[in-house]
Amino acid sequence: MKKLRMKVVVLLMLSLCLTLSGAQGEGTSLSNSQLETCSFISELAVLKVKLDTMDQKLGAVETRLQVSESQVDKLNSVNKAQEKQLKKLKKDIAAGQLKVAFSAALRTSGSGYIGPFTTHTPLQYKRVFSNFGSGYNPATGIFTAMVKGVYYFRYTMFYNGNANAVVALMKNEEFLVSTWDAVSGRTEDSASNAVIVQLEVGDNVFAQLSANRNVYEDGGNYNTFSGFLLFTN
Repeated sequence: MKKLRMKVVVLLMLSLCLTLSGAQGEGTSLSNSQLETCSFISELAVLKVKLDTMDQKLGAVETRLQVSESQVDKLNSVNKAQEKQLKKLKKDIAAGQLKVAFSAALRTSGSGYIGPFTTHTPLQYKRVFSNFGSGYNPATGIFTAMVKGVYYFRYTMFYNGNANAVVALMKNEEFLVSTWDAVSGRTEDSASNAVIVQLEVGDNVFAQLSANRNVYEDGGNYNTFSGFLLFTN
């Protein structure tokens, strides 16, 4: 409301100044005080425009700050959840009761081929049967070790149709084991492989579908990915 009143006053004074200037053009002389007043009003109008521009910029900055604060709040919530999970893991380790195990299948519903993709792609096993320790992420298909130790992993692969399936088990960027079905002709085939491997905290393990290959899945849950901690060291 104050800004609106200020704008009205400036406009009225500017209008008066223009009127006086018009009168001067008709032969009526203006006093020095009147000229100074007109000059002051003009400067005030320019200043008002600059202030309005600054208000708009400040409003935009305030909006960005609010968005940033919201993002910070979300990150804090995630950090608190991770800290809680880490405390539980440390407690379980200290008590000798650490439990890390997961098992999942590719689809939660429906059927069909998954792939082919133009690059090697981690398979996302979305139907989670168990996930003790929360090390497996169904959104990415990746298991992340939260404790150093020796782990066991196993996956199964299924194909229906002209054989074109190649899946490998990966540790970070390191190739571990794989299964192939690329020459058996038009048939239904399955394969599996497994490995026992040492992991450090933060190591990732996942089943990777090779580029230009695919697998088939329906309600039978033929494609699975499982793993568990054997012991810490």
